[in-house]
Amino acid sequence: MNFACNSTTFRQGGVWATEDGALCDGTKRSVEGQEFVFYEGYWIRYYEPPEDTLVARKKLIESLTRRTFHHTEPGINTPGKALDGARKHYERETDPRKKRVNAAMLAGALFNRATDIFNAIVDLNAKGVTIDRSNELMRQCGQCFKEALELGRQVKHYSGQEGIDELWGEPFRAFTAPIEQFYRSRYIKVAQAMRNIDVIADHIKCAYSPSPAFAELDWYIDHFATAAKYECETMRSDATNNFVIWPEFVSAGELMEEFRCSSKNDSITPSYLLEHGESLLVEGKKLIEWVAMARVPMPVSTNAYLEKCDSLRVALQRIPRAAQSRF
Repeated sequence: MNFACNSTTFRQGGVWATEDGALCDGTKRSVEGQEFVFYEGYWIRYYEPPEDTLVARKKLIESLTRRTFHHTEPGINTPGKALDGARKHYERETDPRKKRVNAAMLAGALFNRATDIFNAIVDLNAKGVTIDRSNELMRQCGQCFKEALELGRQVKHYSGQEGIDELWGEPFRAFTAPIEQFYRSRYIKVAQAMRNIDVIADHIKCAYSPSPAFAELDWYIDHFATAAKYECETMRSDATNNFVIWPEFVSAGELMEEFRCSSKNDSITPSYLLEHGESLLVEGKKLIEWVAMARVPMPVSTNAYLEKCDSLRVALQRIPRAAQSRF
């Protein structure tokens, strides 16, 4: 695979988990000029946190807010100036389905209002006006982030399958915690996302293993899972690596999505089951993609998908082994 830093042998050419249980979280290692940090069993590309200033925090919060809206359902990026209207409609709505959407829109307005306030604080600071944490503007900003976090539990991922609470909590943590501490929390979430990707990939391979028609599938799954973990750990601002990793991630996903079973290797399995297997494989590719891009685990969607994989494995195992062994 033509990945950046593919000679980092301590990651075993793309296998992130280590067998060395003695390592502590936060352990760093430099390989060929690239820094890596160890968290929860995974080596992750390390990025030095910026100096903890208001300007740096402003940029971080703006980036996290955009990221949150990018990975959540459409129509909820409500401007901060529309906060009062968003709250009014949320409080008046009685239909449960509509109220959930109104809650999402209100969360969006609160997010943007908090960002607006913090930007104003940074602008005032640049003009020599010192505003500390006890200031009313700071308290109002924090309250907006906190309320948005609470309402964010009702916001769904753009797939419509589940919410991602962790995304809604990131801007609030970036506002309240030191930037270095926020970066540590990011590495933990990336490690958990990587484990989520590995679990999905391993489950797919296990589910399809009973059928000779999918005998060549493992390479495509491993290829995409590896690319997904590289994508998961790489910041968008890292242009040097991003121009290598993003094309690899996209192309590996396309290869997995376009995989077709080989009927010549299996003339026993019913065609409807083979077609179902191909369709389920596309679902798995999308799920891995969602986790990699959000950089947080998606347990609800993962558990639902793993159940489908288990059902497929059982169905494939029911095909007479004696019949399959002839091919």
